[in-house]
Amino acid sequence: MKATKLRRSVPVGAEVQPGGGVHFRVWAPRCRKIEVVLEAGPGAGSKRKPDSFQLEQEENGYFSGFVDAAADGTCYRFKLDGKELCADPASRSQPDGINGPSQVVDPALFRWTDHAWKGVSPHGQVLYEMHIGTYTPDGNWDGAIKQLPAIAETGITVLEIMPVAEFPGNFGWGYDGVFMFAPTRLYGTTDDFRRFVDRAHSLGLGVILDVVYNHFGPEGNCLGNYSPDYFTDRYETDWGMAINFDGEGSGPVREFFISNAAYWIQEFHLDGLRLDATQNIYDSSERHILAEIGQAVRAAAPKRSAYLVGENEPQHTRLVRSVSDGGYGLDALWNDDFHHSARVAMIGRSEAYFTDYRGRPQELLSAIKWGYLYQGQYYVWQQKRRGTSALDLKAQNFVTFIENHDQIANSSFGQRVHELTSPGRHRAMTALLLLAPPTPMLFQGQEFGASQPFRYFADFGGKLAKSVREGRTEFLKQFRNMQAPESVQALRDPADKASFEECRLDPDADRQRNAPLFNLHKDLLRMRREDPVFQIQDNSRVFGAVIGSDAFLLRFFGEAADDRLLIVNFDRDLELKPAPEPLLAPPEGFEWDPVWSSESPEYGGSGVLPFTGITEVRVPGQAALVLKPKPAENRDAD
Repeated sequence: MKATKLRRSVPVGAEVQPGGGVHFRVWAPRCRKIEVVLEAGPGAGSKRKPDSFQLEQEENGYFSGFVDAAADGTCYRFKLDGKELCADPASRSQPDGINGPSQVVDPALFRWTDHAWKGVSPHGQVLYEMHIGTYTPDGNWDGAIKQLPAIAETGITVLEIMPVAEFPGNFGWGYDGVFMFAPTRLYGTTDDFRRFVDRAHSLGLGVILDVVYNHFGPEGNCLGNYSPDYFTDRYETDWGMAINFDGEGSGPVREFFISNAAYWIQEFHLDGLRLDATQNIYDSSERHILAEIGQAVRAAAPKRSAYLVGENEPQHTRLVRSVSDGGYGLDALWNDDFHHSARVAMIGRSEAYFTDYRGRPQELLSAIKWGYLYQGQYYVWQQKRRGTSALDLKAQNFVTFIENHDQIANSSFGQRVHELTSPGRHRAMTALLLLAPPTPMLFQGQEFGASQPFRYFADFGGKLAKSVREGRTEFLKQFRNMQAPESVQALRDPADKASFEECRLDPDADRQRNAPLFNLHKDLLRMRREDPVFQIQDNSRVFGAVIGSDAFLLRFFGEAADDRLLIVNFDRDLELKPAPEPLLAPPEGFEWDPVWSSESPEYGGSGVLPFTGITEVRVPGQAALVLKPKPAENRDAD
């Protein structure tokens, strides 16, 4: 039976039709015959004899057909050439995991309430990276929903969700996904995910999703059964076979990923994507796949603003340049340079991939003003040039952070950065992160000093688990402290469930337990949001100067002499007398008035020192100060 009015939002997969029934479509050029086998749910036969329907062969390797007995909830597989049963590559749900059948999902059944939501623009955002499986003791969408009001109250504006595409095992980071359209069953149903987004929007929070378009996971990937053209051996990735975006048969592969990007925006009302490891997305086509993905995402939400962030290790700025100028049209890039320099400044260790950073004031000033520190210079660690020019880019083109999932896990034992540095340095660096013009990002629990680690964990078994464990150990040996046998022995096994369970946060308890640090983050984000100068987020109106061996200042120029001064000192108490630095001079007719200090007892500090900037400048050690102009008293300042 044929559908009277065929409706498809995605070129492949199973889609419920307006008049009932389901239309199935799959790309399988290596097959001669494809059947859809209904195994459970509406329309299915018995377990001994499930109903089977042959799909019609189209041109270019596609097979399609309409099954009027199928409906939302029907579980099915495709039978390839009368033999092998495989899940749908474009499955919207895998209720029994990667080895089970696919399930028909009707997204139209969910009742959205976010009709007035306008999306996420590049300006004025504060990102928050979340791993749903460890964010709460529940480890699911429902548990995370309960935390959304507190997250919004903190001053965060956009949630960046780590990958959720169905992956092997019962726990993992999500970067080993094999079903790109199926949110993992581990965190709840597809409607639980939608409810999370809907609730976030009601609180003013945007939601973007981390997606992996550079490789598939090593376990449970059935795409090769449908076509070898999904992959190519002309390129190499760090994690497995590269995706074929530009070789023979790449047209349907490109369509698969482009439609996947749009799918998250259309069916889950997401506000954009974070694109993982884009340096391993290889495409020599005239129009790069990333540019097409960006265009598809924005077209999928014509009445909403979409936000696109890229991770790119070699620091290619063409990703955020306009398509008309030969770029890919993304909005922002993760700035690893800022993180690396900030971490060295806080912890003092310049080794492994931190070798090319000293954590000096000038590095941090340059990262704030110009984005990447390496824009084509020689990079000793890689023994080659690194980066491309970013001097003309805006602050909002860069996402800065002092924690993310990779960097915490790479601290060997998953320790948070506040555990590896002094409280004073941590508070001062947090002030720089949250007040400087680039878009700041926090990692889950950072704002309340989470006591739990964040390790690498992946529920693989057998030889694969052994290979992952050995690979992880070998990677960490680039750090000198991890070369000792006792250090290696102390590493947790990524496949051990305890490695995962111990990373689960208890947000409610930690917000109370670490209230001073939580208050620090809330106050800084309120200042960023409400202060008319900090909210401008314009690096062309911010200038810096080094005023000590580990101290510097940033002058934010506002309107009508309404400037702001941020002074950061990572070393001992600093006394500037004399103070031959013009950026320290207040606007004419004014004097500096201290309005915020990281050493406030409210934040766990030792107390605020008086600021006598008229005759001398004194800055406490391991602290940050914010000053604004106030009318000068009638007295001789000289």
